[in-house]
Amino acid sequence: MRLSKITTRTGDTGTTGLADGTRLGKDHARFAVLGSVDELNSHIGVMLAEQLPTDIRSMLLQIQNDLFDLGGALALPTQDTFAESKVAWLDEQLAHYNADLPPLREFILPGGSRAGALCHVARTVARRAERDLVVLSQNDAVPQHALPYLNRLSDLLFVLSRCINRLQAVPETLWRRDE
Repeated sequence: MRLSKITTRTGDTGTTGLADGTRLGKDHARFAVLGSVDELNSHIGVMLAEQLPTDIRSMLLQIQNDLFDLGGALALPTQDTFAESKVAWLDEQLAHYNADLPPLREFILPGGSRAGALCHVARTVARRAERDLVVLSQNDAVPQHALPYLNRLSDLLFVLSRCINRLQAVPETLWRRDE
């Protein structure tokens, strides 16, 4: 289905339609998850406005497509269309990008380069989407592989922040303990 008309006025009464035609209140937990996933995708779009290595850019574009697929799966709760292979792919990316990073000896505060900091913002939104999905799953069907996907994605965004800061020769900001 392609949208030719953006303004439909069907949501003016506080409901929104799912892909199967079901209408739910805009305050339904399903829309909280959909909103967080959409916001996460938008933050990744902002990251893509930065100067990034080609491989990272390509990976982030794939993630944007996967997040759009996840939104589609959430909007069609009677069909679990979100593939387990997407989680396995994130695991591969995590292993690849984490391989050359030095071990952590202290907690890292969000920051570093602009692109690295944007990774941290996206990571926190991924964690919120994960929490929103858990809330939804307590009463409704959710895609089976959505929770592991969001969990791995937040980990990957943390690792990417470290990689990008390292590539841009910007030191990470370490947490200092009160002593």
